[in-house]
Amino acid sequence: MAAPAARPTDAPDWTDEPPVLSRLIERGFADQSAGQPVAAATAYCQAARLGSAEAQYLLARLYLEGVDVQHDAALAANLLSAAAQRGHVAAQQTLSDQAAQGRVSAPSARLPDCIETGGAVVMGVISRLPPLPPAPLIEPPVPLEVVQRFVERLPQDKRRHAEMIKRLAPRFDVDPRLALAIVRMESNFEADALSSKNAMGLMQLIADTAERFGVRDPWNPEQNVRGGLAYLRFLLQRFDGDIALASAAYNAGEGAVDRHGGVPPFAETREYVRRILGFYRSPKHQPLM
Repeated sequence: MAAPAARPTDAPDWTDEPPVLSRLIERGFADQSAGQPVAAATAYCQAARLGSAEAQYLLARLYLEGVDVQHDAALAANLLSAAAQRGHVAAQQTLSDQAAQGRVSAPSARLPDCIETGGAVVMGVISRLPPLPPAPLIEPPVPLEVVQRFVERLPQDKRRHAEMIKRLAPRFDVDPRLALAIVRMESNFEADALSSKNAMGLMQLIADTAERFGVRDPWNPEQNVRGGLAYLRFLLQRFDGDIALASAAYNAGEGAVDRHGGVPPFAETREYVRRILGFYRSPKHQPLM
């Protein structure tokens, strides 16, 4: 009897990789969860070819497990080494575990055929990748289970703040996933965060914004979040749900967006917008129903 197909135990990490990479990884996770490791390998292969360290790691795990996908410890070591060199913590840990068990193969320049040829190695045979389904008109936001896994792994104090944000955001008609992405960027869930520009708390409110949205004590976590959500809701309404413009305005002010007719040409703001779009995945706000 064939061994059962390996299934992942956790949703993918919530990263700010380009959405095309994140979606391939999440597609692979869905296929692997459904007991279809070959289909998962094709999705991970595509993301690995595009440079995703997370996909390199996940593909390496499939090569190590060798269920329906060709077992190849040497190729797994190459993929793990590549991901580890780029700072992928789980890849580093897996290499360490393999070394402790005496199972590490010496890394080389050889890459899996799926990366070099665009196919997936299935029991030693190249299988061409199936075409991706057509993209929807509006890409969906990051899956809820990906964000929930991130929240559950936060330290206790930060997790408490994240759960509060999830609870309050729908009351302001804000998608909790976007609110969490903003707070992750602004303060990394540190309630006592203070910026060089005197922005305060979880949502990094400056004094004028706090006063504008009725926040009496910006150091109170719930008041801070309520004020930040009210401001974010205002920006989403003002910019018709455009995530790039609303996040640019949250970072640089709506006046700066108006003056420049779009995302301002500030390096900090453009990087901020890039990361928020990477976290949220959709260019349009899509509040939970």
